[in-house]
Amino acid sequence: MNLYKIGAVAKITGISVQALRYYQQRGLIAPRQQLESGYRLYCAEVIERIKFIQRCQGIGFALEEILELLNLQQDPNAKALEVKRRVDSKVQLVEQKLIELEQLKTSLKQLSASCSGEGYISDCPIIDNLWSEQRY
Repeated sequence: MNLYKIGAVAKITGISVQALRYYQQRGLIAPRQQLESGYRLYCAEVIERIKFIQRCQGIGFALEEILELLNLQQDPNAKALEVKRRVDSKVQLVEQKLIELEQLKTSLKQLSASCSGEGYISDCPIIDNLWSEQRY
């Protein structure tokens, strides 16, 4: 079994040593063993686990949620519905964010349309509109 020091794990995964220590502190990863010198040694499974964490983060899961997924995976009595619920919840969150982003886009377009971009800043209503309570 290959064991890796934290620096090697960082290099392989593209994660900083500080982030790996944080993952360990949060209970997401654990070293296989710790040497008397204080060096922690990690097995290849930890590297795969980190890749799993990275993929989960890439689709919007927070570290706490990822830990829950990892714990569910290790529970032989866990039901698939538990994982599906978490993913469906993320879908709802993304849909809500998309609505909010569309509203933001509309507001910014309206604000941009209020100024021709010609002349001096004193001729442009954008700053004045931002100072006012008017909502775009």
